[in-house]
Amino acid sequence: MMAKINAASEIRPGANRYVTGQHVLENLPAYLADFGNCTIVTGEQSFKIFTEFYGQTPALPLYRYDGTASDENAQALADEIRQTDTIIGIGGGRLLDTAKNTAERLKANFIAIPTLISNCAPYTPIGAIYHPDHTFKRVAYFKNAPSLTLVDWDLLLHTPKDYLIAGIGDTLAKWYEIEALTRNLSEAQKTGFIRIGIATAKEILTILLADADQALQDLARQTVSPAFGKIADSVVGIAGTVGGFAAEYGRMAGAHAVHNGLSHIPATHEILHGAKVAYGILVQLAYTQDFAEIKQLQPFYAKIGLPTHLAQLHVTVADDQDALFEAAQEAASDHESFRLIDPDITTQGVLDAIQAVEKI
Repeated sequence: MMAKINAASEIRPGANRYVTGQHVLENLPAYLADFGNCTIVTGEQSFKIFTEFYGQTPALPLYRYDGTASDENAQALADEIRQTDTIIGIGGGRLLDTAKNTAERLKANFIAIPTLISNCAPYTPIGAIYHPDHTFKRVAYFKNAPSLTLVDWDLLLHTPKDYLIAGIGDTLAKWYEIEALTRNLSEAQKTGFIRIGIATAKEILTILLADADQALQDLARQTVSPAFGKIADSVVGIAGTVGGFAAEYGRMAGAHAVHNGLSHIPATHEILHGAKVAYGILVQLAYTQDFAEIKQLQPFYAKIGLPTHLAQLHVTVADDQDALFEAAQEAASDHESFRLIDPDITTQGVLDAIQAVEKI
């Protein structure tokens, strides 16, 4: 009997080609010339932003996703498209994960054109897949990375402020999760690739702390600066290399497990992924007793606008105890990534960490 492949342990750095800077999309026809028959998968708002920026609607077949980032929607799109050489995903993280999922089902190439600075979905061969009811389902490890990722900083100036803040929060987790996952490894256990992941995550943290505020100012002024470019590439591209090189030691731990648990509370569905992950960082740090680190992060959270309390996620400890128990139970479950930090984690342990964060 053939052994099962552990995709989570593979080195999978990211996009085959990554083009970044200003005026990138001016050369879109030349980039697409290598990819045969192309089909666009996009969303209503993201495609509106793209066409207004690009100045025209590409003369290509166009399909829209339903916003769920679900296997069901990806399969429905694949059934409708039937055959194409290349899927072009235009939009944010959920759209791009849906487009990747659709491309894999059609055995097609995939091109990512992000319209938001919100996560590393445009870069990685990995996707966050949800149930149609928006609760988290699984992490997908696709067979192929994006063939081409086109990151136009001028287009990304259209990122809504809340999405950029959420992108910063999601990317901040790269350091805190890899640090927790590797802190107990011996030097012999830290392979060269794991070391690259750690070093990259640390540099991302340095960039975020130094340049995030300036990038938000640039967004308000609609001006590209070196700081804006560094934040865009840190969130969209460099973040993806952390798990790409360090594999399971650089992808998800407590912060994302808390996010996945919170996704079971309907009131949080309108809260962006990165905002919930940012709150999850604090819960993870409380669980590992790193309260000094929480204190150091608080001014950055306050300046950027990241959540430090459940009320900012539309949840209250007093009124939502049953829902919080379910969220903590999910975060501590056998299939969740909190167990990569502590195999003996319990629902009560997560609840205690949440209570500790709420008291700070």
